[in-house]
Amino acid sequence: MATPIKVALEAGQSYAWCACGLSKKQPFCDGSHKGSAFSPSVFVADKTEDKYMCVCKKSGNPPFCDGSHNK
Repeated sequence: MATPIKVALEAGQSYAWCACGLSKKQPFCDGSHKGSAFSPSVFVADKTEDKYMCVCKKSGNPPFCDGSHNK
C-alpha cells in the first residue's frame, strides 16, 4: 500500500504531481511517463503549507490524498 507523502508547499510555486506512478521523485514528476498516455498534473500552491500528496494515484482529489489508499 502506498501512503501519502507530506510536502512543504510554497505559495505561488508551480509543482508537477506524478500521475503515472513511475517517477523516482514521488510525489513529483521526473519525466518517467514519457512515451505513455500519462502526463503530470501541474498546479500552483495557493498558500505556504504542508500538504499530504497522493502516491497511490487513486485519490478523488488529486494531487492531494483523500484516504482512498485505505479502501
